Amino acid sequence: MDITERFFQLGSEWNVIHLPEKPSGFGVLIIGDRSHFVNEKTSFSLQHYGRNQLLTVFRNKGYTVFSSNLYNQNWGSPNAVILAKQLYQVVLRKEILNERIHILAEGMGALVALQLMEELKDKIRSVAMLNPCLDLQAHLKNEKDNKFFYKRLLKEISSAYEMDVRDVSNFNFKEMDSYKSSLPVQIWQKMNEAYFLSSHNSKKYEILRRKRGYPIQLIYHLGDNQYRVNHSIMKFFKEHETVL
Repeated sequence: MDITERFFQLGSEWNVIHLPEKPSGFGVLIIGDRSHFVNEKTSFSLQHYGRNQLLTVFRNKGYTVFSSNLYNQNWGSPNAVILAKQLYQVVLRKEILNERIHILAEGMGALVALQLMEELKDKIRSVAMLNPCLDLQAHLKNEKDNKFFYKRLLKEISSAYEMDVRDVSNFNFKEMDSYKSSLPVQIWQKMNEAYFLSSHNSKKYEILRRKRGYPIQLIYHLGDNQYRVNHSIMKFFKEHETVL
């Protein structure tokens, strides 16, 4: 039977490479949101119905898809960025792939993607984002009035950044306007998705990139047609494969 997944560890974290039947030579790094996971036997992309559909679309088009557990609720921590870069290097050694990859980042995963865009630069072809968190500082401020969720958020961030929970609220996290990348980005934002407010994330980033002369496309949708979103992501990736 053909092997369709390879699971392996980097340090404490499990990682997976989802293999296509007929490789095209292009790779996609998936950086997930808070519920994303990879363990020794399965992954969020295999377990979640909608994400499994997207994974199937990628595989059918020949993409090699790879992902990491990435410390679960990492909130864009330095350790998560370091591990993501290590994963990229390992996958490029293991698989026959073009060194320029695509990234699909969801929710909190966009905080890691923004930093990879700065550090990997031309090793990234394009970045697709789903309902992204793009400004942790703004998100902390927005959650402050919601006592229960704010307390949980502080704990998650203190763990991810290895700091005392009492220091999180006063820490100066990197803000959106400090990111300078001009790489192609397209964002799919659910109109009824409220956790990461578009006004402080997607829309704010769209305005920032337009002002800098590197416009992106922001697509609002109701989330009732995942098939359309999946194939829209595929079309976006294909548009950035004309130059090898």
